[in-house]
Amino acid sequence: MSASPIPELDGLGGRAFSFYPPILNIENNEWELREATWSEILVHNTKSGLEIWVPRRYLGAVSRVEEPVMIVGLEREMEYVSGILRQHDRRVLSMPKSAAGPAPLEEAAIPKPKMVAGVRLGDSGGESRMGLYILGGIVATILVVYGVVSIKSNNRVEYQTVLQEDLNLTAQDDYHDIVRKLGAPAKDRWKPGNDLQYRALEYPARHFTVIMMGTEQGNAHYIGAVNEDWRPVHSVKHAGGGDTRALLAGLKRF
Repeated sequence: MSASPIPELDGLGGRAFSFYPPILNIENNEWELREATWSEILVHNTKSGLEIWVPRRYLGAVSRVEEPVMIVGLEREMEYVSGILRQHDRRVLSMPKSAAGPAPLEEAAIPKPKMVAGVRLGDSGGESRMGLYILGGIVATILVVYGVVSIKSNNRVEYQTVLQEDLNLTAQDDYHDIVRKLGAPAKDRWKPGNDLQYRALEYPARHFTVIMMGTEQGNAHYIGAVNEDWRPVHSVKHAGGGDTRALLAGLKRF
């Protein structure tokens, strides 16, 4: 006997939705619920026809607001590999350890420049002059580094993200709401996609760009803002319990 594993899935019958975060290695992120048990659900991809079973333990909350799209949250980042849905693990490669170097020299065995600590380099005048040149270069380098560090310490530049209360924008704001709060943008660009479209409203005087998302131009809503380096400086929370910062970070400049 089939049953919905979480009450929110009862409202998905016959309605398309998207997973967040999207399942890796699957280009289209539009799904329909086909079957649900107490341990897993069967979903159908609306474009490719692919059907996969998603374990119940990976399911998060379901968005109750279909703006810009209905979202079913995933507790883990998943990937589809060789017909199998599994948890995606980001591997960190460790650097190989370098071979053991020679044993450190004792202090008494290290040659010192002429007239430093009362020790002479040797009887050779050429070697003495070379030692003095090396010592002078080291001292000059130390002074330059110290000066640069001092200047940076006295003129420190700190970058801070834009606070959410400064922009006063939410996930329910559309184009007209944004223009009413921030004014008309200097540039307005669209990035079409298979399922979702993105809209960028550029405000160069404020040094950020507002990002909107929707299935079409008429239903795009605010999802956050990026700075001039296209790094997220403002995000909004979604019904899955997280926010849109990861979505903004993965969005390429357009």
